[in-house]
Amino acid sequence: MDGTTKVMVPVAGRSMFAWSVEAASATCDGVTLVVPVRLVADLADSRGGADIVVAGGRTRSGSVRAGLETVPDDVDVVVCHDAARPGSSAELFAAVIAAVQGGTDAAVPAFAVSDTLKRVPDWGDDGGLVVGTVDRSGLFAVQTPQAFRREALMAAHVGEPEATDDAALIEENGGTVLAIPGEAAAHKVTTAADLVVVEALLTNRTSGGGL
Repeated sequence: MDGTTKVMVPVAGRSMFAWSVEAASATCDGVTLVVPVRLVADLADSRGGADIVVAGGRTRSGSVRAGLETVPDDVDVVVCHDAARPGSSAELFAAVIAAVQGGTDAAVPAFAVSDTLKRVPDWGDDGGLVVGTVDRSGLFAVQTPQAFRREALMAAHVGEPEATDDAALIEENGGTVLAIPGEAAAHKVTTAADLVVVEALLTNRTSGGGL
């Protein structure tokens, strides 16, 4: 799926980003929606339900920095979320926020890795040679939303570093990151098959089935 447009794709009756904005709005004092520059005009009037809409950067970390520029100076905790995880609940937002308020620099939802992991350094269209099996004990897959002590996140972004998630920048900067239990519904939509999974999870939630 096209990463620049997939958050506009409808799932269980609403766009992916609308689900995320709703969950964030239930737990946060303000919500900034960071989108590709070509979508800013489309959301100018409605703001997608968020308080502010801004254009993202050329990279994921650049987009986070664009969002950080909108955060008021008196905010203590900042939450970063990938709208491609529309199933993340308001309760999960509240849980990572509470963890940071409890004293850690960052909090991330995590799931223990259950699949066997193989190292394949030269992967191509036809696969690649396995050079080893990775010990999965103690390994966790991380989700969003992720919460951060604002000062720690700002400090971690000094020099405009790049990372696949902000918790990694906190770690590299010597900060503390707490992993909390994640949610099955916080599944990331990357392919059309993922969309089917999340559609089922959210439909179940809206019908009173939980998750």
